[in-house]
Amino acid sequence: MDNGEMGKTPVPSTDSVRVAVRVRPFSQREKSSGSQCVISMQSQSTTIRDPKNREHLKTFTFDLAYWSHDDFQKDKDGVLIPSNPTSKFAGQLQVFHDIGRGILDSAWRGYNATLLAYGQTGSGKSYSMIGFGTNKGIIPRVCEELFQAIKMQKKNLELQVMFSMLEIYNEQIRDLLSRTKIPGGLRVREDQQLGFFVEGLKWVPCENYAQIEKLMEQASKTRMTASTNMNASSSRSHMVITIQFKQVFLDTALTRQSSINMADLAGSERQKSSGAEGDRLREGSRVNLSLTSLGNVISALADSAMGKKVLHIPYRDSVLTKLLQSALGGNSRTTLIAAISPADICYEETLSTLRYAERAKRVQNRATVNTCTLVRASRAENKQLLRFGDAGAEEHSACFLAEWQLGTRTWAHLLEQARKEWEEQYAALSQEQQMVKALPHLLNVNEDPQLTGVLKFFIHNGSCDAGRAASNAIRLRGLGISGKHASFVNLDGKVTVTPHGECKVIVNGVPVTSRTKLQHLDRIILGSNSAFLYIGFPSERGDEDLSRYDYDFFQLERAAAEGVSVDMLGTGSPGDGQADPSVLAVFQDYIKLMPLVVEANQMSEELKKGLKMELKVKNLASSDSRGFDLQKEVMVKVTKPRTHEVWIWSKAKFINRKFLMEELYQHFLESEDSQVAQEDDPFWDPVEAVHLGSAHIWLQSLAYHMMLEEQVEFLNYDGLEEAVLHIRITPCSPEGWARGEEDMVIDPLELLGKRLDFQIHIVRCLGVKWLKEDASRGIQLGYRIYDLPNTLYTKPVWKSVNPRVEETVHVVALSASRKFLDYLLTNALVVDLWGLQEGCAEFGFSQLDSLLPGEGHIVVDTEKLSSVKTVSQIMSNQVPEIYQKLLTLEQETELLRDINRALREENVFLKASLEKTGSAQHARRADNPEGAEVRVQLPAVREAKQMCVQQAGCDAQLARALKVFYGGMSMARRQLLRLRQCRPPEDDKMLRPFVHQQSQMLKDLEDLLESSLRRLKNDVAFIVKKKKEYLMQSQQ
Repeated sequence: MDNGEMGKTPVPSTDSVRVAVRVRPFSQREKSSGSQCVISMQSQSTTIRDPKNREHLKTFTFDLAYWSHDDFQKDKDGVLIPSNPTSKFAGQLQVFHDIGRGILDSAWRGYNATLLAYGQTGSGKSYSMIGFGTNKGIIPRVCEELFQAIKMQKKNLELQVMFSMLEIYNEQIRDLLSRTKIPGGLRVREDQQLGFFVEGLKWVPCENYAQIEKLMEQASKTRMTASTNMNASSSRSHMVITIQFKQVFLDTALTRQSSINMADLAGSERQKSSGAEGDRLREGSRVNLSLTSLGNVISALADSAMGKKVLHIPYRDSVLTKLLQSALGGNSRTTLIAAISPADICYEETLSTLRYAERAKRVQNRATVNTCTLVRASRAENKQLLRFGDAGAEEHSACFLAEWQLGTRTWAHLLEQARKEWEEQYAALSQEQQMVKALPHLLNVNEDPQLTGVLKFFIHNGSCDAGRAASNAIRLRGLGISGKHASFVNLDGKVTVTPHGECKVIVNGVPVTSRTKLQHLDRIILGSNSAFLYIGFPSERGDEDLSRYDYDFFQLERAAAEGVSVDMLGTGSPGDGQADPSVLAVFQDYIKLMPLVVEANQMSEELKKGLKMELKVKNLASSDSRGFDLQKEVMVKVTKPRTHEVWIWSKAKFINRKFLMEELYQHFLESEDSQVAQEDDPFWDPVEAVHLGSAHIWLQSLAYHMMLEEQVEFLNYDGLEEAVLHIRITPCSPEGWARGEEDMVIDPLELLGKRLDFQIHIVRCLGVKWLKEDASRGIQLGYRIYDLPNTLYTKPVWKSVNPRVEETVHVVALSASRKFLDYLLTNALVVDLWGLQEGCAEFGFSQLDSLLPGEGHIVVDTEKLSSVKTVSQIMSNQVPEIYQKLLTLEQETELLRDINRALREENVFLKASLEKTGSAQHARRADNPEGAEVRVQLPAVREAKQMCVQQAGCDAQLARALKVFYGGMSMARRQLLRLRQCRPPEDDKMLRPFVHQQSQMLKDLEDLLESSLRRLKNDVAFIVKKKKEYLMQSQQ
């Protein structure tokens, strides 16, 4: 654009938000867990595959798509480059060339330019924006190339660059270039001409890229220190860098000005109100407000662009959307880079990010070249000066509006003032660099790689105390840090650390309580989660890659020391060698939540809330009615030791509560007051019923019309016994009379289409640990049968360690279907044990629509008869190998049933013959008019009766044999379930006895299966032998 064109009235250009998507490599944690890639890219298309359904694919099209997942290597300088000529890998330089150069071009032409980075925590947003090491991101490259271009400009052009950097956390703005802390943060003001701006924000004039580099380092230190003080993760804050770039054309009295905004947004998983479904404080936290509001703005603008009627764009709903008003739908050329993870365990979040980006590309902006004459600019400056007044200009002396645009100070004067500050900072940096080379020191490690290594604490000769107190040589802030927390001693070329009192110090994942010698690259955690890497003496150092000791390394090491691993959570699918994605996801969640739970416990202690939180894995050792493992998920068990109250919080609920705890804790730090109304207290919840465990009662015997009475263990989430259930399930008549052995059937298909009645009688529970811990508690049992839509609950029983329940339910299938009979053969009745606490709501009795009129019995199997899979189809390859062996043994009995079925058909034929002979004899008696009594029976009749008696005896013997066999099968199922739920001990010394115990249990199970089948075969062989003898006698 030449100077002539600048004098004309700018015409807005309408263009859409430009959207790029970038997929990162696997993290070390994902590699260790065996994660699978679910992302593929082709040109501008990005496809995501559902890991649970490989046929389900969804494809998105964006302006740019960057494959940065694999096919790369490091050059001699450590820069990531494609590994071969055919590689699709997109490095930092390519991303800058496509996106950063466009930003610079817009700035030189006088357009405002905005770059937004969006995605879940750990998806690579900060890497694309800032970079790491020699792999510089978009922001530093934009700044560097801007100053390179400035050097090439002509002399009659004055170029001015002002730099600011701020952070938004919990709706508060923190100036990252200012050392002055303002309570409540900086305020956002609105001006008719300028729009929204941050009042009091520090703007620093810059002459070269090196100065901007130093400013960004200073901002990182401020950000790290502030996040430690506030116990706030950087992943929950937005970081915004703004460069005001002004071109003054001295020969034409014209100016051209551009505002470059580059925002690294908070982790997008926070947008869903923390996912705190069902939490009474769901809307309480303001941490999510900015991203939620940003999503609402983008959705409204996208709808408007598609022609829908939109009454209101909610820019004013949050601080972030106010500052980004021009970037979305306003005067700016905007690019959104969506960073995504390739891992299957991040599928839901990745899909959400892609859908978000798809909406954003519909947003229309109207960018205008920002030009004006010096006269017009002067009038605007005078107007602003009059509005502020003399006192106002002095009050806002650090503000860019008052120092630069208002003209109260010249550009030269601002540069001179900045140079003095630079000289002081350079001297301090030079001294620090000398100390790094000479002294051992602690290097901070943060969840955000950009904040790792920005703080250095030097260990001088002698003793150095570390803690909160101002008198300490190493002054630390953070949760769980005491006034004097630990002492570091540098003596005779050795450094040791000694905790003070009960202060928490962890070295290489293991808690220490006494003096411990430190080695180069030891990992240290002080308090709840203040992590440091120890850098030893210069003589100990080498060319180590410090980047491997990241935040994940610390947490995985800590988890390993506590015995947490993927193997602890469960094995993968049998035979495929791959870990189950659901198990990997749970492991990832567990590792992520570990430090959060530690911090929550520390806040509870300091605020005197009296709560203790611990991580648990729901369904760690639980199975469904078929014996298949249930979906595992991380939860938090919350206890109040003083009152013995217990709560179970989901992962989402805990995260939401953790945000609210941080807000309350911050208020406590600022005012030393943590009083809050009970209903607003994130540490409080009304008491509730707690799920204690489940018991499995296999229903196979019921399919043969046989009664079963068992004492079954209730197993909790960890697979440990919580109580014992005494239960009896009895086939009965419609009137409730128990069936006897004579009513047993050999083949379940004999019940097909017939009415099947049975009673479930829960007798009592024995040795309930929940009640042993607190005698004032109670219990309730709940279970659901087949297709019954409602859960049946027993009446609550209070204050008894061995509560007697004595409740009976009569269940009826009016016309037993094949599907229902297969259900009885292959499923268990799962009974849940619920713990009741004083004041909690009891489970009510659901109003059942499936009661049989006139009898009051519960009706099941109400669907239409339909053909279903056979037992062998139901028990698929997903069951464990030993379960398949059990199934094979059961299928062998089908052959025995076939033999017996043939014998029963023969018996029916003999009975028919007997009836025919008896009818003939009755006819003869009728032909005798004198009623002569026939005293001699025909031989055929006598033989037929004898055969019927013998056949009935065979049936009874086979029924008794099957009853014993299926009793053994039920014992085998329970033993198998218990075997699968055993977990290896954390203590390595106990591993050998554990393996021996497992081997013995396997041997006992095999012996039980083989002896049961052998006994059944022998019984049936005996019956068949007898049958043959009877047949031979009849033929003679």
